[in-house]
Amino acid sequence: MMNEDQVKEIIQRWRDTPEKGLKAEDYQQFQDLGSACLSGGDNTQLLKFIQDENNQGIVKSMGCVLMAPLVTEVVKKEKSLDHCQAAITHLSRTCRPQELLQSLLEIIEDMHPGAISETITALVPHLQTVLFRLDDRKAAGVGLVLSALQRQLSQLPVPYTQQQEEADEYGLCRSYAALAEFTKSFVEEVKRKYGNYAITAEDEELRTELLKFCMRSLREPLLEAELNPDRKTSLWLFAAEIMVTLPAIKESLSELLFFSSLKKSVLMDNSQSKEARACLAYLLFVQLIAIDSFPAVFSPVFVLQCNMEYINELLSSKKESHLLKGLALYAKSLESVQDNSLPVSLLELKSFYSVPQNLREILTDCPMEHVRKSGLQVLQLFINKLDAEAKHKFFRCMFKTSNHAGVESFIVKNIRSQVKFSMEPGNANKWFLGEEFLSLLGLVLCLPRGAETDLLSSMDRIMESLNLLRYLLIRDKELWTNTDVWEEMCRIKDEYLKMLRVCISISRAYYSSELKALREDQKLKAKEARDASRSTRSVKSITVKHEKMSNMSPEVQHQVLQSALVTFDLMESLIVRIEEVTEEKLKVPN
Repeated sequence: MMNEDQVKEIIQRWRDTPEKGLKAEDYQQFQDLGSACLSGGDNTQLLKFIQDENNQGIVKSMGCVLMAPLVTEVVKKEKSLDHCQAAITHLSRTCRPQELLQSLLEIIEDMHPGAISETITALVPHLQTVLFRLDDRKAAGVGLVLSALQRQLSQLPVPYTQQQEEADEYGLCRSYAALAEFTKSFVEEVKRKYGNYAITAEDEELRTELLKFCMRSLREPLLEAELNPDRKTSLWLFAAEIMVTLPAIKESLSELLFFSSLKKSVLMDNSQSKEARACLAYLLFVQLIAIDSFPAVFSPVFVLQCNMEYINELLSSKKESHLLKGLALYAKSLESVQDNSLPVSLLELKSFYSVPQNLREILTDCPMEHVRKSGLQVLQLFINKLDAEAKHKFFRCMFKTSNHAGVESFIVKNIRSQVKFSMEPGNANKWFLGEEFLSLLGLVLCLPRGAETDLLSSMDRIMESLNLLRYLLIRDKELWTNTDVWEEMCRIKDEYLKMLRVCISISRAYYSSELKALREDQKLKAKEARDASRSTRSVKSITVKHEKMSNMSPEVQHQVLQSALVTFDLMESLIVRIEEVTEEKLKVPN
């Protein structure tokens, strides 16, 4: 420990030494003395030293090293905060800006994970002061600062529910509000410069760095957040700020969304990812933020076609926030399109194939029921927008790729609706009436695994297929004016029903024997002691609707097996009714 006289002697030596004469030990000693003042509670004394006119040479040369301990003191939120803030303010106005910026960037990189928000909110006002002193190198500095701050904020969890956002436990919302305020001055500068048409390379670089900030913000945190215009939470307001900033820095929303591939590569980096533009499309078309400034010249089909790329990106994700945004953007993009208008040529586009396939995976594999429910509604909306030929092709594609009885059942229902629609006056078409329809019907009335088909797992599709077949047969003969078509349909029907009867017969015999074995097993166990050997019948390993029977109690097993037999009876009764309708139609004279 040095006494007061030694400290005064050292300070006088620093005053008398030219800056080039200062050594690394001097910088370290200066930082140690400053830190000692702070730890000893002498914040007032340190501030007086920093503001003393006689010490400005020392402060200008070595003051940067005091930034880190002063910021740490502010973040700790202990006594004499005003003195620390005043000291930081003086340093940010006195020290060389380039050295200050380097010190501040090091503080950002080294900030404690538990104090990210507190450190950022403490630094932001002073960062702005330093950056405006950089003059020529300001744009690069702004880019470095924003990138470093967002990199640290990416470690914080994004609040998803309203309660989490209001609590803002980790301070992410406060931090992004501070960043939005931080960028405003630079945005205003860009607006002013571009308004005067006196653009320099520095101006363009600053615009680019602000654009990168906006695009990174769209990807994180906005893509992760739940945004609701009815609540206008802090993150929703931040999203609105980003959407206002983009046009303010002369960035066209339509170019970003629809023509981004044509932009100069200098503007394209990882920050302008497809995810960021997907979020931009969501904010624009779903949240309707800045929609008034969006050109109204684009047709609904063009908007849909462009947005499908972003919808596909979002629906490829496993995150709930991405999926819900993708489904909402899909629905909004479809709503303005006229029903029965999308041509089959669109299905040739990669995105128009990929999006329904991703949607199918959501319907079959997503564990979140509300997401699956939304997905089914959007799928129906998409089908409604396709014209007859496109529906026909889409249904064929889904049958060849879905491999899921529930999805296939949904498609069969739509096929029946289209047949009914096509029979109305003015709606006749070859895709759901006549020869072209037979190729689709052949896919519907088919058991890909033949006699080995699991009727219970395929029950939804089979029941809908039988209902469709019965519907087709009871229609008036106007549907089947072509004798060849009628005969081919009957051939397809006969082959399907024949194979289905074989499957029913095999399945009924199997499940009946298993039910009998289960009953015998229960009787046997009721008579024997608990340690008696159990029946080795295979009933324990049956899979019903993808659930192992061994996971069920004997009572539930009995109920499932009995229900299976009832299902087979129902299928057979439908088959009988179809045969009766066919015979009735054949008796009617031409």
